[in-house]
Amino acid sequence: IKQTGEPPLFLASAFTKKPKTTEVVEGDTAVFEAETEKTGIKVKWQRAGAEMFENEKYIIKAEGNKHSLTINNIGREDDATYAVIAGSSKVKFDLKVKEPGMIFVSVPAPAPEAQPEPPLDPVGLFVTRPQDGEVTVGGNITFTCKVAGASMLKKPSVKWFKGKWMDLGSKVGKHLQLHDSYDRNNKVYIYEMHIIQAKMTYAGGYRCEVSTKDKFDSCNFSLIVHEAPATGDMDIRTAFRRTLPSLWLFLKFFLVCHSNVLLPPGKSEPKTESQPDVDVWDILRRAPPSEYEKIAFQYGITDLRGMLKRLKRIKKEEKKSTAFLQKLDPAYQVDKGQKIKLMVELANPDAEVKWLKNGQEIQVSGRYIFEAVGNKRILTINHCSLADDAAYQCVVDEEKSFTELFVKEPPILISHPLEDQVVMVGERVEFECEVSEEGAAVKWEKDGIELKREETFKYRFKKDGKKHYLIINESTKEDSGHYTVKTNGGESVAELIIQEKKLEVYQSIADLTVRARDQAVFKCEVSDENVKGIWLKNGKEVIPDERIKISHIGRIHKLTIDDVTPEDEADYSFVPEGFAYNLSAKLRFLEIKIDFVPRQEPPKIHLDFMGQAAPDTIVVVAGNKLRLDVPISGDPIPTVIWQKVNKNSCNVLSNAESMDSPNSSSDLSNESKLLSETEGRVRVEMHEDHCIFIIEGAEKPDEGVYRVTVKNPAGEDKADITVKVIDVPDPPEAPKIIDVGEDYCTVQWQPPKYDGGQPILGYILERKKKKSYRWMRLNFDLLKELSYEAKRMIEGVVYEMRLYAVNSIGMSRPSPASQPFMPIAPPSEPTHLTVEDISDSTVTLKWRPPERIGAGGLDGYNVEYCKEGSTEWVPALQGLTERTSALIKDLVTGDKLYFRVRAINLAGESEPALTKEPVTIQEILQRPKFWLPRYLRQTLVKKVGETINIVIPFQGKPRPKVTWTKDGQTLDAKEVGIRNSTTDTILFIRKAEHHHSGTYEVEVQIENMNDKVAITMQIMDKPGPPQNVKIIDVWGFNVALEWKPPQDDGNAQISGYTIQKADKKTMEWYTVFDHYRRTNCVVSDLIMGNEYYFRVFSENLCGLSETAATTKTPAYIQKTGAIYKPPSYKEHDFSEAPKFTHPLVSRSVISGYNATLSCAVRGSPKPKIFWYKNKVDLSGDAKYRMFSKHGVLTLEIRKPSPFDGGFYTCKAVNECGEAEIECRLDVRGNQISVDNILL
Repeated sequence: IKQTGEPPLFLASAFTKKPKTTEVVEGDTAVFEAETEKTGIKVKWQRAGAEMFENEKYIIKAEGNKHSLTINNIGREDDATYAVIAGSSKVKFDLKVKEPGMIFVSVPAPAPEAQPEPPLDPVGLFVTRPQDGEVTVGGNITFTCKVAGASMLKKPSVKWFKGKWMDLGSKVGKHLQLHDSYDRNNKVYIYEMHIIQAKMTYAGGYRCEVSTKDKFDSCNFSLIVHEAPATGDMDIRTAFRRTLPSLWLFLKFFLVCHSNVLLPPGKSEPKTESQPDVDVWDILRRAPPSEYEKIAFQYGITDLRGMLKRLKRIKKEEKKSTAFLQKLDPAYQVDKGQKIKLMVELANPDAEVKWLKNGQEIQVSGRYIFEAVGNKRILTINHCSLADDAAYQCVVDEEKSFTELFVKEPPILISHPLEDQVVMVGERVEFECEVSEEGAAVKWEKDGIELKREETFKYRFKKDGKKHYLIINESTKEDSGHYTVKTNGGESVAELIIQEKKLEVYQSIADLTVRARDQAVFKCEVSDENVKGIWLKNGKEVIPDERIKISHIGRIHKLTIDDVTPEDEADYSFVPEGFAYNLSAKLRFLEIKIDFVPRQEPPKIHLDFMGQAAPDTIVVVAGNKLRLDVPISGDPIPTVIWQKVNKNSCNVLSNAESMDSPNSSSDLSNESKLLSETEGRVRVEMHEDHCIFIIEGAEKPDEGVYRVTVKNPAGEDKADITVKVIDVPDPPEAPKIIDVGEDYCTVQWQPPKYDGGQPILGYILERKKKKSYRWMRLNFDLLKELSYEAKRMIEGVVYEMRLYAVNSIGMSRPSPASQPFMPIAPPSEPTHLTVEDISDSTVTLKWRPPERIGAGGLDGYNVEYCKEGSTEWVPALQGLTERTSALIKDLVTGDKLYFRVRAINLAGESEPALTKEPVTIQEILQRPKFWLPRYLRQTLVKKVGETINIVIPFQGKPRPKVTWTKDGQTLDAKEVGIRNSTTDTILFIRKAEHHHSGTYEVEVQIENMNDKVAITMQIMDKPGPPQNVKIIDVWGFNVALEWKPPQDDGNAQISGYTIQKADKKTMEWYTVFDHYRRTNCVVSDLIMGNEYYFRVFSENLCGLSETAATTKTPAYIQKTGAIYKPPSYKEHDFSEAPKFTHPLVSRSVISGYNATLSCAVRGSPKPKIFWYKNKVDLSGDAKYRMFSKHGVLTLEIRKPSPFDGGFYTCKAVNECGEAEIECRLDVRGNQISVDNILL
């Protein structure tokens, strides 16, 4: 996989059905179909890399998750490579256009491993995926996958599965082997699965999974196993024919005498035909046992016993079906959720059919549909599930047809991943994920360790349809870590952070002073909305009733007391549950004292009614209720006017000015807003002794100066009250990421434009993964500064940041998210930097890759040098180098230089690896010396014809002169190849011969210094045979032999001899002694009355001699006891004139096929044979071949024509007489019907 920047993370392909390469005839229409896992995915079609759009020629359709491309009126220009793209998945296929009238032959594509071509746009980790395969029972097959390893630090993990969950790693043995290797040239990991001697049960779906630290990919493929060829297809005459010459001759003689069917004679073994002309097994099945021997001889079956065993097994086999014309296939495979049809064809259309599943009859339902079309019976299974993975039978009368259905389940994908969570100690934790299938099996892990149900039931697992939950009821600090959920198609990781409980008070309760019958409200706000608490009155818990109400909404806790009475005056406290502190305030009851007021009293506003100075400003929190009770006095009861003074006006008149200026009242009215509503959010309530100004849910526009004016006939009074509305701050602007490291980043932000009327107390920072929806809080103590360093992030994961501003009122809304960023760090410095070689103008450096590379990968290395005493570093190479070595050229002789190497990736440069001491640019004189390999320190032994390749490393600077000699003579360059380099010398002999043996000397020389080594080489061959093998003595059952060593020992010591014996009758050799070291021996345990020959082989390290020395005369083992003297008889005269014992038979043959004429003759001495056609001698005609063997005479006519018909005569002549015999041969024309031609 090619990488630019951050390596992409690909999962399995988005396609469940992929278009395949198609061959069509020019002018036809081609349809390509594809199916995606989900509906609504946008699919694009490409031709030769360019996107395709719908027109009259190209028709593109999409229905749900099914997509199709139709190409009409195909021409030669449509022969190209096409592709279909869905998201990050891309599938390529070819359209091959052929000319009309061509015959298409399906040729299997070459194996992918023969010519590895990584795809241009790879999807996932696979370079080459395993392909579907077919194999015959007993055969072998190999599945291969290739994984790109250029960007992997460690070897990927690959698992092979059969079906859904069967891991084949535990099944390795006689029939299954798994192998892996690494191709260093292409940087590809190769994994192979070998299936040996396949069985029918091996058929089905397979899956290959490959995973690394942060990537996963899988691929499905299937194996089809075919049954072995039927027994009737083989040539049993070949299978059961022996090659014993005597038996074959007897068979031929029997056929000549008793049958009209003659077999063509061969040399030492009979000819066999590739296919039988008749079905011999069918003849044997119907024949009685008494005819078996006759049939066997008639058709050339000589192994009668083997034939009978095979026939017995065949008779036990099931007879040919009479109920079924076409049975079910051995196995079917279908994807989960799809439908499949099982079809049989009956011989009797009216026969009753039953369908069974695992032995139980299937009833008609919505999922099982029975169809009858003519003599075909079809079972359709809709929406296949794992429960349909079973054995099925079709029963007609007493006959059954069996099959097996495999339901292929797609890999389970995680559609909704886990979310990071931050909770307090003791809280309940619930991880939730959603998978693509209901009821799927998942595995939960914590920090790589699988989680299971323990006795304490700390972890609880729950399934709800496609959703899976991991629940921790009471979390502890030890539960912090990374939690992983895994399926067979992917995994998801989330982090759990457990924090100690900390509670912040955003708003405390305040002291209240209320009058009788009024309402008192104590309110506080804490940081945790889940914290509960109790209210205390003078240390005792407050019990709510109709008048006293306690509420908890979010972070706000309220205590409301209606119709306040003197008994309610007390100290009230709020105690958060689980925290050792409380919030306290006092409730004061205001008693109204009524004094005698004389009549005609001027009106008066009593803002200092409590004996305290009136506050200049009244502060109210936005959203709260503002109630101003202003006591007034005056007789008669004054009229009260409330006005809001315009903030833009600076002419706020005082009491003195209003009295002195007659126009003051009108001016104020023009610049102020008169408030007189008695209902609504802002209203005024009038009473005899006081007036009430109420604002329900204070807002920012309500802030300002309010003027109250009281008037009666005795005068008027005015007062100004400033109301300030405070609120939470505005959300800050999006934070900026100013620095990024391996697992941290530095965040910077600006204060909000509006602080809510209260100073900013601090900030709260949150982060989340880009593809996640859950934000995780990073600080529990408010941040006072305008920057923060966030830690504990995962390198290579994309994050976003946001923050809240907090004042004494509360938290602002969240700021916009920052720009996405990825924690990434430069690699560590290269290791083991060394100077490998120095010359007068070059330096060779070597180093090893950094110990830590990180998610940013490695782009290359930067090599620089600096003169001693200088601070300027000069680039040694142009650009970056990907190699871990560098040759730096064009240096000045005598300079002293420092060298350094930096590793570079997306995050920047690493720390440099620096040479400790300066390097002087000057070639160092090094004494020449050989480093002779251990195996060359002793005699090098090779066989004649082998290749010799000797590599001898040496040292020496400057480059030494190398000289080779053999036995003091210079080597011949035509026979021996010499190659010298700066570090070694190579001697190469393509084909070793005896004369290459000897002592070779090689010398390296620099000026007056040199070094020499000698190599002794011995070229061996097999020895010659021993000399003068003879029989020394014969006694009893023993024979004494003696011989001399061979003249040629093959340039190696004779290690022993092999002695064999042979009976003169059979001349079959048997070994008596092997590895025998002496040159004489005694052969015992011989059989009396037999004669024996003996032979001896010599042996050395190369093996036995090619030929053996044999005794010239046999050794006769005499019988003990009386010697039999045979009687003497008069020699009988066996001379006889030729006589035909079997005549020539007239025949009619077909033109173009070889024909034979046979007869049998006897006579002594052996007669000479002459063949004639129409009285013309055939001896010199190449068209005719004549055979004579043991009295059986054969004339073969090669591809006769009608002109070869006529009378043929066979004539036998010897010194006692002659005999003739004649027959007629008719040759018919070769008439082939049109039907045969078409077939």
